[in-house]
Amino acid sequence: MVEKSLVVRGLTMVLSRAKLANAFLAMPTSPTTIMLADDHAVVRQGFRMILAAQWDMQVVAEVSNGREAVEKAEVLQPDVCVMDVTMPELNGIEATRRITKVSPKTRVLALSMHKDAVYVREILRAGAKGYLLKDSSETDFLAAVRAVAVGKGYLSPEVSDAVLDDYRKHVTNPIDLLSSREREVLQLIAESKTNKDIANALNLSVYTVEAHRGRIMEKLNLHSIGELVRFAVRNGLID
Repeated sequence: MVEKSLVVRGLTMVLSRAKLANAFLAMPTSPTTIMLADDHAVVRQGFRMILAAQWDMQVVAEVSNGREAVEKAEVLQPDVCVMDVTMPELNGIEATRRITKVSPKTRVLALSMHKDAVYVREILRAGAKGYLLKDSSETDFLAAVRAVAVGKGYLSPEVSDAVLDDYRKHVTNPIDLLSSREREVLQLIAESKTNKDIANALNLSVYTVEAHRGRIMEKLNLHSIGELVRFAVRNGLID
């Protein structure tokens, strides 16, 4: 009986080890690489600490504005970019649109304090796979990152109804009339940058910036800087 018991015990150990080996082989061979894009260092630090505690995730870069996010994404090709919607110089919406072109493998998870449908709609249309509110729990944050990493969509429950209502309207957005460069110029104008500031930031001539401004106002049928600013706010380009 003792010998039989030992044999059974030995077989059980062999089977357990086989299960563990199979489970190990089923694990991803490398962690999900993540870039954090947020203009607040404290926010980035908080996200980094949460992600660093996960065995299957690795933060490979941190950036503070949309332009840096596009540049880093092109070089590093991360699996996921956790993207703040509203950032200086180049907002998260336009940055997302560009990242989908320079790094098609990178999936964007938008993070924002805004529940307004306009922010959700615009960044999803730009190519983001998910939208998470910044006051969400750590559990929700990790669930969103994991979902987006494998190509699934993720929406905070608090914004899902607003998104559905917005899509039901099927309203054509005038911002679609603008090119990527014109949207960039529009944001900088709305941020109170002068033509010279914009020219320096985008490596353009002042004359070219003035031409962009004229085309933007013509396409949108707007006639003053105040109207441009209000349009930019309504379409989530600035706070």
